[in-house]
Amino acid sequence: MSGHSKWATIKRQKGKTDAARANVFTKIGRELAVAVKAGGPDPNNNPRLRDVIAKARAANMPNENITRSIKKASGEDGNVNYDAMTYEGYGSGGVAVIVETLTDNKNRTAASVRHIFDKCGGSLGTTNCVSYMFDQKGVITVERKAGDDEEEVMMLALDLGADDFDSTDSEFYVTVTPSALDTVREGLENAGKTILLAEVQRVPSSTVDVDEGTVVKIKRMLDMFDDDDDVQNVYHNANLPDEEDDDE
Repeated sequence: MSGHSKWATIKRQKGKTDAARANVFTKIGRELAVAVKAGGPDPNNNPRLRDVIAKARAANMPNENITRSIKKASGEDGNVNYDAMTYEGYGSGGVAVIVETLTDNKNRTAASVRHIFDKCGGSLGTTNCVSYMFDQKGVITVERKAGDDEEEVMMLALDLGADDFDSTDSEFYVTVTPSALDTVREGLENAGKTILLAEVQRVPSSTVDVDEGTVVKIKRMLDMFDDDDDVQNVYHNANLPDEEDDDE
């Protein structure tokens, strides 16, 4: 993916240490809390919560952790409010970067984000300084099961209103307009497909090539953002080597 999404983060972290995995669970726990506060604790009546639960399971988050997070958010312990804050700036080489956070302390998060930009050869910018370089798109990741016919799944997605379709050996990727996300997701679910992710992401309208030195700095920056509990999503417009290839 051209944008460094939360899904890419989860996939990249799955093979790392237990500490890194716990960090992913912390981030998802915050999303669960926000979803419960927004639409209630019943996933059958809360599509946003249903999507976060699917994401949690795809990240191998234990069911008891998911249940505990939902109960905590809907009970007396759910009095911690997380504010969604978005930061924009430039990474090394002028790479455009957007950082989405959920935080219970705006001052702490702003200072941390600024520090990471500075530490990795970048700079925190002003609101809307790079957001115009990204388009918001609904992204649905579908589990590819044995016997699935790619063309049939593609035609189903397009008939439901999808704009684009792609695939790997293990997943199908469906791109939709943000307003069509719920409709297409529900249509795929009704057709028996397992949804691993359904969310609105920021996709760069174009990407930039960077040299090896910049790649190192950008990846270091992404790792530092991954390690920050407040950071949920990081998007950028740099062409980087495949993350999975690097882990082999």
